[in-house]
Amino acid sequence: MDQKQHQAMNTSEQALFDYKHGMGTFSTHLPDVAHHFSKFTEACFAEGTLSQKEKQLIALGISVVAQDEYCMIYHTKGCLDHGASYEEMMEACGVSAAFGGGAALSQAVTLVQESIHELQENKH
Repeated sequence: MDQKQHQAMNTSEQALFDYKHGMGTFSTHLPDVAHHFSKFTEACFAEGTLSQKEKQLIALGISVVAQDEYCMIYHTKGCLDHGASYEEMMEACGVSAAFGGGAALSQAVTLVQESIHELQENKH
């Protein structure tokens, strides 16, 4: 990626880029662990009784309660990639707020909504 492309990224894209770069570095140092983690998560998110969209919505909700900003952005993208609507994502965040309270809700109404907007911008 050249400097111009890097500067054109919005904050959500930058976070995804940073995560992927960090995982690449981690994989270099601990390839066996990274490989097994990757295989495990691929199996967890594979289509099954629950759809991939439903699994991404669950992961988004968990990341909101955990207040894990990288995962919120990553799974917002996963939700969008698997056809989740804005309403479905906000409903998942609402359920998360029932468990995580105000702290979870504050993430949903700020970071998740910002990520949805920024990541949808690039799809059009």
